[in-house]
Order: sequence, then C-alpha cells, then structure tokens
Amino acid sequence: MAGIYIHIPFCRQACHYCDFHFSTNLTRMEEMVQAIGKEIVDRKEYLKEPIETIYFGGGTPSLLTFDQIMFILDIIDGSHSISSEAEITVEANPEDLSKEKTSQFFKAGINRLSIGIQTFDEAKLKWMNRIHDTNESFTAIKNARNAGFQNISLDLIYAIPDHSREKWQSDLEQIIKLNPEHVSLYGLTIEDKTVFGKWEHENKLIQVPEDEAAAQYLLAIDFLTENDYLQYEVSNFGKQGFYSKHNNAYWSGVPYLGVGPGAHSFDGEHTRRFNVSNNAKYLKALQGDGIPFSENEVLSTKQRLNEMILTQLRTKKGLNLKVFEQSSGHALAKVHQHFLEETAHQNLVEISNDFLRLKPLGFLVADEIALRLFLPE
Repeated sequence: MAGIYIHIPFCRQACHYCDFHFSTNLTRMEEMVQAIGKEIVDRKEYLKEPIETIYFGGGTPSLLTFDQIMFILDIIDGSHSISSEAEITVEANPEDLSKEKTSQFFKAGINRLSIGIQTFDEAKLKWMNRIHDTNESFTAIKNARNAGFQNISLDLIYAIPDHSREKWQSDLEQIIKLNPEHVSLYGLTIEDKTVFGKWEHENKLIQVPEDEAAAQYLLAIDFLTENDYLQYEVSNFGKQGFYSKHNNAYWSGVPYLGVGPGAHSFDGEHTRRFNVSNNAKYLKALQGDGIPFSENEVLSTKQRLNEMILTQLRTKKGLNLKVFEQSSGHALAKVHQHFLEETAHQNLVEISNDFLRLKPLGFLVADEIALRLFLPE
C-alpha cells in the first residue's frame, strides 16, 4: 500500500500554539491548488503501489471549495491507481463545516473527517485564538453526520494552563456524548516561534507541570478505554475498525508522497524528500521546471532500524523483537536486558510473544525509551 499527503498551507487566522507551515493570506489559494496538481503529476512515478490513503492536512484544508477538492482528487485518480477502499481524510475546523460544505465533501468522495475541536471551554478557545466556539463544534458534527459521514475523528488538547483536571474530564465526557469513531489527544507544547512561545519568554505563560500533564493523559487513557476506544498509538484512540489507516502507514514505514509546501515524502526504503516551507518559493518552482525540494535525505541502514524502534514503540502493537533481530542482527532484549528489566519493574514496558510494548506510563516517555534502545552510529 501507499499514501498521499496533501499540505494545504492556509488558515483564516493563526492559533497561538501552532508552528506548522501556513499563511493567513488566502489570495493565492487557487494558484496553490493548481501547483499542487502539477506536483502530483510531475511526481507520479514516485509511488508504484496502489494508493490506500489520501490525507488533506495543513493548515486548514476545509477552506478548500468543492471544485478544488475535486480537482486534486481527479489529478490523483488520473496519475495513480487508487484502491476502491481508500481512506480519504480532510482535516477540518468546525467553523468551515456548514451543511453545504459537509455535503460537498461527502459528494466529492471524502469518507473521513478529522475535526479540530481542541476543547469545549469557550474561554480557552478564545485564549488559543481559535475561530470557532462550542456551538459550532456541535453543529459541525451534526452536519457531518447528516451529510453521511460515518468515520469522524475529533482532536482534543490537554495540559492547557489553568484548565483543571475537572474541566479536562468534562471535555472527555462531552466527546463520549458526541460518539466519534476516533479521538486524537495532543498535549499542549509551547514552540518558540509562536504567540505562546513569546508569552512564555515574557513570563506571561507558565506551562502545566509535567506531573499534571501526565495525570491528565493517563486519566484520558482510562476514560476512553472504559468507553470502548482502543488506544492503538501514543496519541490515538479508535473504535474497533476505525484506526487511522493513513497514520498507521507512517508508523509502519509505508511509502508516501507528500505534496504542497512543507510536505515530506518517503520512498519506503531509504530516502526522504522535504518540500520547501515557503509558499512563494514553492509556487515559483512549480511554475517553471524546477523542483520544490529543500532537502533530500538518504537514511543509513542504522537510521532506518532506529526509526523502526521509534515508530513501532509508539504503537500498541509494539516492536517485533524477532523481526528486528533478523533485520539488524541485534538482539535488543539481550543487549538491553538490564534496562528493560528496570523499565518493566517501573511499569513502563512489557515483553510478550516477542513483542516489546510500552504500557500507559511508558507512552509518557516513549521517545526517551526508544533513544536508549537505538543502535549506535
């Protein structure tokens, strides 16, 4: 299988926490859509496998019109073999999901929506500079259901300053009432080149203590699990049969084509390509015969193996130690026996049927555990 990621680098306004590549100047959006179409055609030989997932991310892809969505999907259909069971996702903000827009998306062939709810606390939505309010969240989900969507994912943010554990519990309870098929949880991180980063530097914002952030995360795991959501990755929970195929492909090392400014591609073997994170430079490259890459990275065998450790440990399935040993010649369970026994005693990991898996507490320090297991360069 293979996947295509389309980065739509536009937003109506900037959320105070976001450091993704986007612009709030929408005047060149149609020009960008045309350029993305050209990149898809120009790179049609990049993927040989049938396309199982198409993912519109951003930015705010729900800004796209029906015609723009159809243009991109038609270009993909004309240049690639798309599976009849392909998962086609659009990330959306609630304020965009009118009755008309949701019906158009469904008509276009979109079969999964990932909606950025973030919180149901009105004051915190304004504090984060989100455009939508809680009523718009409810209306968006209702409109999506009425349009025919049967695969909806909702995003929530935890570890928000001055957002108590009780309010976090309330957010989770509201999610259960809305009954989405999938839930993604993200801890609020403060990035330097954001409004929140500036506020933190000016001592106007104090991050939630790590122990409280951990408590909120563990509370969510327990609560969602009790309500029939299976945690299949560090940040993701789905009802049976509703795991994100696209995200699972990333963690499984499946090849994917990333188009649009700031998008990444991976050939499934050793090469990554990074598109330039600049709208003007991207458009200029596509208007001529240039290529919009800012970097081409060739991974060594050890880097690929270390990525296997990092990505597979993020999943509930875990790292297949036997397969890893066959691929690398390294028996991690033997080489790191003391470390793994220590972390198992701390209730961070477990080994069962040749799989090394993180436990809920281990998900909190997934990257640190992976780093200890990495093969030395």
